[in-house]
Amino acid sequence: MNALKNKVQLIGNLGNDPEIISLKNGKKLAKFSLATNENYKNKEGEKITETQWHNIVAWGKLAEIIENYLSKGNEIVMEGKLASRTFEDKSGEKKWITEVVCQELVMMKK
Repeated sequence: MNALKNKVQLIGNLGNDPEIISLKNGKKLAKFSLATNENYKNKEGEKITETQWHNIVAWGKLAEIIENYLSKGNEIVMEGKLASRTFEDKSGEKKWITEVVCQELVMMKK
């Protein structure tokens, strides 16, 4: 059951071109937003689409694949885990963020 404790699976579209960061040790980091949509009908029978935005990060070889093959609008299926961290913004204020760390990725055809 340990494998099921922190697992996220998402199907969605990239909301922006991935931001690629090359670290001093030669490793790469890819950061992008992913939009997932949920459709339903309201009580009047109108179709409603709700969009959720997710912050995604990927490291190493996966970041290199993302750099070479993905851009804004691409549809992907991904699996990863949730990770929360803190950081200081430019004004020195402490901020919290929750991201999905991408561990596996399938690119869908256009």
